[in-house]
Amino acid sequence: MYLLGYDLGSSSVKASLVNAETGECVSSAFFPKKEMEIKSVKAGWAEQETETWWTNLKLATAAVLAEFNTDAAAIKAIGISYQMHGLVLVDENQKAIRDAIIWCDSRAVPYGQKAFEALGSEKCLSHLLNTPGNFTLSKMAWVKENEPANFAKAKYYMLPGDYLAMRMTGKAATTASGLSEGIAWDFKAEAPAKFLFDYFGFDTNLIPEIVPTFGQQGGLTAEIAKELGLAEGTPVTYRAGDQPNNALSLNVLNPGEIAATGGTSGVVYGVNGGAKYDPLSRVNSFAHVNHTTEATRVGVLLCINGTAILNTWIKNNVAPEGISYAEMNELAAQIPVGSDGISIIPFGNGAERVLENQEPNCSIHGISFNRHTKAHLARAAHEGIAFSFKYGMDIMNEMGIETKTIRAGHANLFLSPIFRQTLANITGATIELYNTDGSVGAARGAGIGAGIYKDAEQAFATLRKIIIVKPEPENVAVSLEAYKRWVAKM
Repeated sequence: MYLLGYDLGSSSVKASLVNAETGECVSSAFFPKKEMEIKSVKAGWAEQETETWWTNLKLATAAVLAEFNTDAAAIKAIGISYQMHGLVLVDENQKAIRDAIIWCDSRAVPYGQKAFEALGSEKCLSHLLNTPGNFTLSKMAWVKENEPANFAKAKYYMLPGDYLAMRMTGKAATTASGLSEGIAWDFKAEAPAKFLFDYFGFDTNLIPEIVPTFGQQGGLTAEIAKELGLAEGTPVTYRAGDQPNNALSLNVLNPGEIAATGGTSGVVYGVNGGAKYDPLSRVNSFAHVNHTTEATRVGVLLCINGTAILNTWIKNNVAPEGISYAEMNELAAQIPVGSDGISIIPFGNGAERVLENQEPNCSIHGISFNRHTKAHLARAAHEGIAFSFKYGMDIMNEMGIETKTIRAGHANLFLSPIFRQTLANITGATIELYNTDGSVGAARGAGIGAGIYKDAEQAFATLRKIIIVKPEPENVAVSLEAYKRWVAKM
């Protein structure tokens, strides 16, 4: 008996096949092998073609099935994790009307700010836990004003994962957790935020059917089953945004637990037991995957756009040509803690919520032409990213989320010894790395939704801790001094 999980990121689509009994990932694949194109025809814009998502999902599925040959009927459920905050508009034939406006697109900032000012901070924060900001409904407001013909065709607005589930099942649906990540959920009413729809002039009929995060959400149509090489009727039983899903994949479900990830964007995600918010919306609060009316579970999300993309930029433009990420880590390790005075501010990938939607761009400070090298810049990049995590985590601490233990998958930036050790040193937290990722977490989530696992405890009984990173007493002071220098340059 197997479970199939998908993770739609902004770089690729990954699929993983998990043995439901052992928890072992028996096969995984991602496509494309180079990062998916992000269209940016104007500064601050970021769009992707939905058909590109689907093409890469098919390729990943085919590769997984080719690697591990099993009867399609043995795959009992499908789970979907997806890049958050995106906007997909579909017509009455379930066809995408335009390219998706994805999470790091910043064109909607003025629309969200205008709504926040018109509705008032008390109304927005107490009901939405956030400013409308640069989220999904604000993106749709931009379409309504600037592309009225496209808006007029819209039958439903969807998140990227809703779109994939619709392609699979023919059923247009979303979740309360998904609505909250688009700032479309009223936590006081425990219902869609009608007052915000009314402000923007949206009909709430644009919301597709709301289904549970865990549970039967539709089955594969005969046509799609044939296209994917799977069995007709295989149920989709779980969907969630990538960061709530990353938390699920690390069994972070209860108040005080913290998950982190370091992909294109860097995220720290802590669970609160109350509907709390940051008055400045520098961090954001969303309904977690296990949020219910009876048991409040709110995920507090710190998102930093400019993280691993900075590492990629250093690799492509600064480091010796042809170097691998592992080799670049070794190069950076030649430089002492603090990067000999260099500070890199990594905010170069769109508007940053942690800076109240400012877009300062990346900057490098303290370079001496007489002593600094490529290795110094490589280390300063890793430290600068860790410092940006610390900056946001201090805000989360003000909301009552203590930083004692951080759980993360052994992937992306957490493969870097410099990054993870710096993060431990400046936060005082112990970092635990696990053998999981988003697609594996989505597969386990599907097992919960299908009733194969009775609860999360059973689903994650086989989760294995790989590495533990504790603060280095001898380097804590110098790391904190470098952090103070970094903050002063912001």
